[in-house]
Amino acid sequence: MPDPVIVVTRRWPQSVEDELQRRYPQARLNVDDVPLGPDGLRAALRQAEVVLPTVSDRLSAELFEGELCTRFLGNFGVGYNNIDVEAAAKAGIVVTNTPGVLTDTTADTAMTLLLMIARRAGEGEREVRSGNWTGWRPTHMMGADVTGKTLGILGMGRIGVAVARRAHFGFGMPVVYHDTVDFVPQHGIPGARRVHTVEEVLETADFVSLHMPGGGENTHLMDRARLARMKPTAFLVNSARGDIVDSDALAEALRSGTIAGAGLDVYEGEPEVPRALRELENVVLLPHLGSATYETRTAMGMLVLDNLQAFLEGRKPPCRVA
Repeated sequence: MPDPVIVVTRRWPQSVEDELQRRYPQARLNVDDVPLGPDGLRAALRQAEVVLPTVSDRLSAELFEGELCTRFLGNFGVGYNNIDVEAAAKAGIVVTNTPGVLTDTTADTAMTLLLMIARRAGEGEREVRSGNWTGWRPTHMMGADVTGKTLGILGMGRIGVAVARRAHFGFGMPVVYHDTVDFVPQHGIPGARRVHTVEEVLETADFVSLHMPGGGENTHLMDRARLARMKPTAFLVNSARGDIVDSDALAEALRSGTIAGAGLDVYEGEPEVPRALRELENVVLLPHLGSATYETRTAMGMLVLDNLQAFLEGRKPPCRVA
């Protein structure tokens, strides 16, 4: 495909944009970093052979209807439930993602959430900034220990394993996990126990960390009934996909004391975050920072370019998902 028209839907790290334009000078960058929206994405699919979206771009089935120019979608992110991959494949479009390079950074974010919610770090920081802190006292803002508590992992893939290893080897946490994929990951964690159901993890763990794809049968996996299966002293951490958790059910569980707290980096319908969650103190809310380091976002962008180059050279892209 000589000199393809390339549309980049959001700003990328400068070094990656520079490399993209060095390889493909005709690439169209989004210098204002304003989301294209459905109309802009539809126009891109009709005008450009290559579209490079991010996980915040919603490419629904209807966008793939009609005459399209696009033959390659290089998603900037490991998750791709923002794209209807069946509709894209039916339209003859190759879809890739960026796995592997963000594993450690996202696992670090999950541990950040776990520690913050256990030790009430968000509340404490807000108290200091507001000028309301009156000094040390024995009963002030007591949280929960992390060391030695049981970690439950739902989705024992790359990131789930990385979180489990940090928790076990860093904080002495026993690990229990469930994964629908029939394999035993090479986690190297002594005593890590695989169980057959989500419910077994929820009933056992002091901290439950989510690490599965969004969409499909995982939509609202953590609903009212499953939240009720957790211990009242337990904490939920979600650094995977927002739609895995029923936000209304979670807010109710946090208000009522069904669970002790939650740490969230992702949300249904983000960037909108339900007011019911924003008003609660026993939840840590981050703005989808999972992979947000200079090193990792640069590596993600370079992996998109590697996938694109393979496609343009007639080779199978290394991270093809459709």
